[in-house]
Amino acid sequence: MAMVDAVAAGNNFAEKLGLWVHFTEAIILAAVHDDSIASPPKMHPEAQSAACVAVGVEFDRVRDSLVNAVTKSCSPNLGKLQAHSALPEPRLELPMDLASAYMPYRRFYEAHQRDMELRIQPLRVNLREALAKASPALKKLADLDAAFEGILRERERQLLSTVPLLLKKRFEQLFKDHQQKLADMQQADNPAGWTQAGAWLARFCNELQMLLLAEVELRLQPAMGLIEAINEENKQDTQ
Repeated sequence: MAMVDAVAAGNNFAEKLGLWVHFTEAIILAAVHDDSIASPPKMHPEAQSAACVAVGVEFDRVRDSLVNAVTKSCSPNLGKLQAHSALPEPRLELPMDLASAYMPYRRFYEAHQRDMELRIQPLRVNLREALAKASPALKKLADLDAAFEGILRERERQLLSTVPLLLKKRFEQLFKDHQQKLADMQQADNPAGWTQAGAWLARFCNELQMLLLAEVELRLQPAMGLIEAINEENKQDTQ
């Protein structure tokens, strides 16, 4: 969406990640890999299968809740939603003050980001607790996930906080492209048509929803990895 400039891939993932990990944090990661740390015995296959089902249900519940919150808040048929949960009413007026017109959308996006963080972090903690009880190998993975979350949480928060700022660039670009198209066709602007299908503001709202749904999936990736790990071990034990 031309929100950021394309850059070369540069160094590989491990090298870039290494730049984010300080010396003391590297010590924490090394301790996680220490095999001398006592681990609980492996869970009985039937109990592990039950744990797989339970964590899968919790993951699906949180994911569905977040996805539904985004889609419902971006729907024109809102019903009764809290003010901060509803897509802002567009300012269909000229002249357009782009900065003030975009601000409600920024607050809307940031509210959803806070909701994601509040719901996903406890999910991830619960998944780690389930893995820690399942087997020594999964406990080590849970400990590693906890260490990485502690190391990378603030970096992740800083990076994701730039998304609503970058989205402002897209908001401005769509409006300017809309104005240029009208100028080329020598037509007058009609703010009432901005929210019609295919119009610039309708496109922006659709893209905003798309970004929120993509961020839900991004934030859930660590939890998804934990789910896949316990499912894979359970699959191997039952074969």
